[in-house]
Amino acid sequence: MLTDNDFAECFKRENAAYEALITRKNRPAGAYNGVYQRYEYPVLTAAHTPLFWRYDLDPAANPYFMERLGINAVLNSGALYMNGRYYLVARVEGSDRKSFFAVAESGSPVDGFRFRDYPVRLPDTCPEETNVYDMRLTKHEDGWIYGVFCSESKDTASNDLSAANAQAGIVRTKDLENWERLPNLKSKSPQQRNVVLHPEFVDGKYAFYTRPQDDFISTGSGGGVCFGLVKDITDPVICTEEKVISPRRYHTITEVKNGAGAVPIKTPKGWIHIAHGVRNTAAGLRYVLYVFATALDDPSRLIAEPSGLFLAPHGSERVGDVSNVAFTNGAVVNEKNEVYIYYASSDTRLHVASTTLDRLIDYTFSTPSDPLRSADCVKQRCELIDRNLEYLKKNGIPVK
Repeated sequence: MLTDNDFAECFKRENAAYEALITRKNRPAGAYNGVYQRYEYPVLTAAHTPLFWRYDLDPAANPYFMERLGINAVLNSGALYMNGRYYLVARVEGSDRKSFFAVAESGSPVDGFRFRDYPVRLPDTCPEETNVYDMRLTKHEDGWIYGVFCSESKDTASNDLSAANAQAGIVRTKDLENWERLPNLKSKSPQQRNVVLHPEFVDGKYAFYTRPQDDFISTGSGGGVCFGLVKDITDPVICTEEKVISPRRYHTITEVKNGAGAVPIKTPKGWIHIAHGVRNTAAGLRYVLYVFATALDDPSRLIAEPSGLFLAPHGSERVGDVSNVAFTNGAVVNEKNEVYIYYASSDTRLHVASTTLDRLIDYTFSTPSDPLRSADCVKQRCELIDRNLEYLKKNGIPVK
């Protein structure tokens, strides 16, 4: 048992380490590919959660200064930029494997994020709901901020304790403090995950990017990222056929499954989507980010599809609870047209990558699409080599 002085010293030491972490300045990482800039440190980790979320700070109740309610990971975060501040609604996973949402905010997009005193208290309207995670935040033209997240419950039709049912839960708020729970999204699909609400009305209706799937893990007959319309957000039923706009394809980064990520970014040339794609490997599933664009006049119409992955887990990002995973459900654009993409690595921690709207547009609309066959990919690359060698020769630039 610790003395009161020892207890106070433990708290002082841990609180100093916490403040040093929160106030540490982030800096660009060395590697740079011309598209985006990674940063050296994660923006949120389990250690960013306040000590009073984890420890009982009463020496009489906790004589050894132990963590009572541990935090395992802080990851997949929705994101908003409002009034000069950056807001993240992160998925926080306790040591008990249950996830919850918590708001962190900062005046900087890359560091200084501090959680509010309390997690988000979602209205508990679904008695069967066991877990919630991966909220996308949409500031909609109707004046509300919507959160669309995965609502997970036990699959009661199966005796398998890992069998689950996933639906798209919906909440809305005006201040990220008070949340109104709406009914879960309804569609013809038995399960839905990775659902995103479009920020504008489409034909007077609410538009959703969905990912129909036959069971909790496998998409089964699900063909990719889909698009559907809802007449009334308070009775959210997909009233149209779910049209595939970003399909799964054999021997690509979306072979196993894919899903919408961040809320699409509106640009003069179209809506830019940062999504995730999954393929299988000998080491298990590999999650990466990829980009596509849809038309301004019809967000269900694909107009650009850059080849291959946009961002993959690198270095230490590949290690964690679920290794070899990069995942995003939040990106923001500020008044300087700077773009910040918040992505988690290996279901463990949250990072940021920065670019500009001009760079993102150039990447999306100038990068060639995947020819889908090795022979055609070689032809595509040789054409690039031919153009480069001709340019270097024409401008007298020696090539060793």
